[in-house]
Amino acid sequence: MAWLLGYVNPLDPSFVAAVLAIAFNPLFWNVVARWEQKTHRLSKAFGSPYLACYALGGAILLLNLVRSHYFTQAMLSQPTMESLDNVGAYCVGLALLGAGALFVLSSFSALGFTGTFLGDYFGILKEARVTTFPFSVLDNPMYWGSTANYLGWAIMHASPAGLLLSAIVALVYVIAVCYEEPFTAEIYRQKAAKSHKQS
Repeated sequence: MAWLLGYVNPLDPSFVAAVLAIAFNPLFWNVVARWEQKTHRLSKAFGSPYLACYALGGAILLLNLVRSHYFTQAMLSQPTMESLDNVGAYCVGLALLGAGALFVLSSFSALGFTGTFLGDYFGILKEARVTTFPFSVLDNPMYWGSTANYLGWAIMHASPAGLLLSAIVALVYVIAVCYEEPFTAEIYRQKAAKSHKQS
């Protein structure tokens, strides 16, 4: 990782903006989702938990577009790496981008909109946690697919800044998973306990 810093100016405004966007997005959706789970304020404001979840999902999508914009701007504003500026590396990056897109899109297909965008915090629960592909081969495939997308994009641009930002994306997602997994598991534990009492 240290050798990447020789190519990267971490004080470049575009790079700083990208780091802030990467860190902010999971913080935003976790804070808002937990607040909603405790208070139901969004559901009350929108008159429906589904409409509230759609609104949060829309906000998350917009924030992800902003994050991708700053990620790309940070890459374009900093030097490229000659050793990555070749057809072989470009093909590796393209393959990562394809694999990442597969995981992201198949995750969305398996979860649906509300499952993808924190519907469980709005009381919109699946009958059980999803275990079909891609969840059958990888935990948190949406996060790792997104990370692969950024890594592939960085390699395709032969960008050391992009590689470093991809590592930050991965780190932020690891932290997010540590924060989200126990909470989501508890929501489904409570659902199972409630169903058991009713039966």
